[in-house]
Amino acid sequence: MIRLGRVLRTAAVQHQLRSLSGKQAPAAGGDSMPKQCDVLIIGGGGMGASSAYWLKKRAEQKKLSVLVVERDSGYTTASTVLSVGGVRQQFSLAENINMSLFGYDFISDCRSHLGDVELNFQPHGYLILASANGAEILSRNSKLQNELGACNELLGPAALRSRFPWLSTQDVELGCYGLNKEGWFDPWALLMGFKKQARAYGAQFANGEVTGFEYNSAGQLSAAVVTSADDSKHTVKFDNCVLAAGAHSGHVARLANIGTGKGLLSVPLPVEPRKRYVYVFNTQGCNCPGIATPMTVDPDGTYFRRDGLGENFLCGRSPADNEEPNCDTLDVDHGYFESDVWPTLASRVPAFESVKVQSSWAGYYDHNCFDANGIIGRHPHYRNLYIAAGFSGHGIQQTPAVGRAIAELILDGKYGTLDLSRLGFERLVAQQRMLEANIV
Repeated sequence: MIRLGRVLRTAAVQHQLRSLSGKQAPAAGGDSMPKQCDVLIIGGGGMGASSAYWLKKRAEQKKLSVLVVERDSGYTTASTVLSVGGVRQQFSLAENINMSLFGYDFISDCRSHLGDVELNFQPHGYLILASANGAEILSRNSKLQNELGACNELLGPAALRSRFPWLSTQDVELGCYGLNKEGWFDPWALLMGFKKQARAYGAQFANGEVTGFEYNSAGQLSAAVVTSADDSKHTVKFDNCVLAAGAHSGHVARLANIGTGKGLLSVPLPVEPRKRYVYVFNTQGCNCPGIATPMTVDPDGTYFRRDGLGENFLCGRSPADNEEPNCDTLDVDHGYFESDVWPTLASRVPAFESVKVQSSWAGYYDHNCFDANGIIGRHPHYRNLYIAAGFSGHGIQQTPAVGRAIAELILDGKYGTLDLSRLGFERLVAQQRMLEANIV
């Protein structure tokens, strides 16, 4: 039985998320808009703020001016803030595994990097379940993950029931349980930590939306046109530009003729918004999952985890491609919970047969329509444009690694820690997909 309680709208949920870290929303105003900078970062969410942090951290003693331009100064629709804040290594691509391993290291030691920041990390791991069709892939992925430094174990149905007595293993052949280095954290606190420390190092954050570009005589990018909230326009010259505009990155790329030009410019940046719902529910059922319950992912993609110390849980599920909701607003479809999410919850966890939805919110994925993995690195035509976009729902845990990588490319001209070259724009040109192996 499903009971729908009073639903908190997005603004209230955001306030709730922010209050977890003890931080308040930033003032609507930002730094003044300079006329030029060494590095312009378009987008002040996780990827943009991390890039600013790493650039200024490494170049603190140098005269490197970094400007971050953010269109949503209150982060009311920012993917970073509306994320559920998971960190896991349960991927099939080595790049994703390694980025998330570094993400865990950074998050677990955030105070040494970002100062007085409390991320409220919950180290309860992920539990990914596979049917008979997906068991071999899950096993193969686990082997690679552990070889690279992750810490998880494979559990058959009997072992799963013993470890998690609240779990029904019907149609489950295998589970992979993260014993260490996985869990979830407060993404708002991480974003504010990056922003605060980047500012302390000298980065500037200004409010405005990039609405156009200017070019030099060689056809390379030389400046951005930024429109402020009062509709005033500013031209900001730059030496290098980082495109980290999240779900809006594809739109910004088109402003630079990416996808509408000739040659290399005929290849678009295939990033668009995809709306995802998160529901918070309460249950008083018997044999309810306990405090240490992992983030549990069903073979059909439905996920849930504990939310706080009470009997609340949050959950969600990505819809099929032909069922993608309209992205014009962040309104929540509660019928989707009833028709698609709750049936799986009730089947997988008998204690969830009777639940009450307490609150809900929606956020945007910066979805990469090509292969659903991040696009990282320098654009092959614009040699001073660097891209960090298209992470398709797993970006928050990779913000530390991606920001560091962008700083390496700009300051050193190459990757120095993790080689992420396979995730570059060139794969779009060559039509070589970097796909995660699906587990069903």
